[in-house]
Amino acid sequence: MPLLAKQLRPPSPLRPIFTKRLLPQLQHLHLAPPFLLDDYTPRYTLLSSTSTSRKRSQAYAHLRNCNLCPRLCGVNRYERTGVCLIGAEMAKVNTIAPHFGEEPCIQGHGGSGSVFFSGCNLRCVFCQNHDIAHQRNGFDVTPEELAEWYVKLQDVGGVHNINLVTPEHVVPQVVLSILAAKELGLKVPIVYNTSAFDSLESLELLDGLVDIYLPDFKVWKAATSKSLLKADNYASVAMESIKKMHEQVGDLCFTADGIAKKGVLLRHLVMPGKEDEGGEIMRWLGENVSKDLFVNIMEQYHPDAHIGKPSRSARVSSSSEPSEGASVMEPEGEPSSTSSARYSKINRPVTDQEVSSVRRAAEEAGLWRFVDPPQHEGFNI
Repeated sequence: MPLLAKQLRPPSPLRPIFTKRLLPQLQHLHLAPPFLLDDYTPRYTLLSSTSTSRKRSQAYAHLRNCNLCPRLCGVNRYERTGVCLIGAEMAKVNTIAPHFGEEPCIQGHGGSGSVFFSGCNLRCVFCQNHDIAHQRNGFDVTPEELAEWYVKLQDVGGVHNINLVTPEHVVPQVVLSILAAKELGLKVPIVYNTSAFDSLESLELLDGLVDIYLPDFKVWKAATSKSLLKADNYASVAMESIKKMHEQVGDLCFTADGIAKKGVLLRHLVMPGKEDEGGEIMRWLGENVSKDLFVNIMEQYHPDAHIGKPSRSARVSSSSEPSEGASVMEPEGEPSSTSSARYSKINRPVTDQEVSSVRRAAEEAGLWRFVDPPQHEGFNI
């Protein structure tokens, strides 16, 4: 009994549970109100039959006059394809599986039920998934087959959510698949994992179906997006899209297990030599979206796709000697007399200084909710 009493004795006043040193950290808890949910019901499960029928009709109508991305092809996808080269009846998918390469609050301990769509409406020269996005490797599936896969991921895979990766060009098929999955018993949140190159019409169609928006904001300058993404209006489109996403679902919220259930989680991949553009993006987010926006400043850029491949001029010069003093026009639009590799300015990893510069700009803009590595050896949520 004396031993038990000793164990139950309250802590000594000389060793308080919370010290002043810990108080600033407590102010930065992501799992505190108003970001903590007691429970969550996915938005698509609350749709009325009238809203369901309306969205189904709108999805078919968009396929007949496609304006679901800023390319605004306007084609009838039942007859021919636009920039994305994907038709109307089916979507092309590369991989469907539980995925453990997302943010900890998205993948959790059960994984994120990821569906990697083939094709893309951008042409990023550094694309880390270029074999899927550019070469369109994969298999065709109908919206009804997609719905069955979602339910399998939920019931058999035990995933926390359905994660639709690069879906901008197949939004009608995605909408039809979610509506079909609802009838089959899908109950986990929907994650829309996008480049942010979405039209407002597309986001209006998705409203009420998506729980978590996971947009990239890649670059800021029109010259950069024209050169590296092949879309000179990327930044202006991304700004409109991200604001609309935030209007629909708000800041990122969690249940007590640390799993995100609703809101916006924004990603920015730091690019070599583009940290000034990253800083502009962070300042715009803090001023125009929300200072409580959850942000992932990513440092895993590596040269891929077209980066570092022999330039056209190098291929020509391999068969004929260039004249003395001749300069080479790089794809970025600046002449270089020494480089023989394409996009040589971003043909390297990013530095710690570049990543720190973007993070510092984000903090100065008032942003404070970041995806950071854990400060302990346990599971990161």
